[in-house]
Amino acid sequence: MTLPAWLTAVTFNDDGLIPAIAQDHQTGRILMMAWMNAEALQLTAQTQTAVYFSRSRAKLWHKGESSGHTQTVHDIRLDCDADVIVLSVTQAGGIACHTGRESCFYQRLDLSGQTPEWQTVDKVLKDPADIYHSHDSTSETLEIENTGSNTDSDTIQAQADTAQAQVDKASVLQQLDSVLAERKQADANSSYVASLYAKGLNKILEKVGEESTESIIAAKDFANCDESTDKASYDEARHELIYEVADVWFHTLVGLAWFDIESDAVLNELGRRFGLSGIDEKAAR
Repeated sequence: MTLPAWLTAVTFNDDGLIPAIAQDHQTGRILMMAWMNAEALQLTAQTQTAVYFSRSRAKLWHKGESSGHTQTVHDIRLDCDADVIVLSVTQAGGIACHTGRESCFYQRLDLSGQTPEWQTVDKVLKDPADIYHSHDSTSETLEIENTGSNTDSDTIQAQADTAQAQVDKASVLQQLDSVLAERKQADANSSYVASLYAKGLNKILEKVGEESTESIIAAKDFANCDESTDKASYDEARHELIYEVADVWFHTLVGLAWFDIESDAVLNELGRRFGLSGIDEKAAR
């Protein structure tokens, strides 16, 4: 892929990444630090919303996909060595950290005593359980990856499992219908889905096409895996395919909700097809 001239001026590390610091546009406060690859930085510039790169999952993630706490980007700056990015952002909801605080940098080293001690100096603005229970995208679990948090992997997994357990799988489509209907009326900066609706149908359809392509690539990758020779790679590719298909389903539902069509309409159509010959059904169209 040929990079635009402005992007070739950026110095990425050996892993193709650059640290990105998000700073509040009004106050100048440092909110979080994450990583970007060239694609994430290019998408951030194009969409003027923060897109980062998850090192553990080797995948792009749109800040706010699970929490609704998106970041509108006003300015992008490069340091003197061209190896650090600073984003000037408006933080939706006023919460950048997965702990429910304004900033991930909420611990201050107290030097007043004989022994320096870390002290928590920022209050929790919203319970993380409430943030991630009411998430509006199935394409992310928790936005904890690479945000300057000290949360260990076991805690992260436990929180993700808790969030998943809170979703009633039998009615997940109906729950999504309800959330999507609400997001159509919400402020564009309040959540990822609300921002999609604000950008219009073409943007939503673009996302459906993008996610469909990614699911095709994931399927081809999975087809090339052999469980008997590399179980870890097989399991990872299987998860990736499921993940990408979930993205396709989700963005397709966003598109349906644009037209005020609920998921039950599709389920009813699928139900109607039971017992019908696929060949006869196609011929009758």
